[in-house]
Amino acid sequence: MKKTLFIAMSTIVLWSCTNTAEHSEHNHEGHNHEGHNHEGHSHEEQATTLELNKGEKWVVNAEMKPYVLKGEELVNTYIENNQKTYKILATELKEQNYQLIKSCTMDGDSHDALHKWLEPHLELVKTLDTETDASKAQEIILQLQNSYTEYHTTFN
Repeated sequence: MKKTLFIAMSTIVLWSCTNTAEHSEHNHEGHNHEGHNHEGHSHEEQATTLELNKGEKWVVNAEMKPYVLKGEELVNTYIENNQKTYKILATELKEQNYQLIKSCTMDGDSHDALHKWLEPHLELVKTLDTETDASKAQEIILQLQNSYTEYHTTFN
């Protein structure tokens, strides 16, 4: 059941961040995540090093920020309280990520930069969800905490 839910959420994530055929690979103006198909570029291209926007933080739309902050709060609370229920944490993080993606109306370079952070972050949550070794799960949770630190270093 959890695997089915994760596959469904992953499909929604990929589907929600696609372009319609009417957008060229170089024209992202008016880009809206609903029903798009990112033709012309792959998510692998975006998985390069995350950098600042000409020395400044990238701007993230206000609707998305609460879900990032809630996910970070979940991870920090988990660590601070020395919790052991990492599967529950993974489920809660997946929900925050789902809401984050659902609320995305970003486009252009800031959208692409966010994907450079989000895709590895989603992979960490996926890995946490499927992990069976508690000590490895703790390492993944620390990586998630670092992921949120990277988000704050790179995004406003």
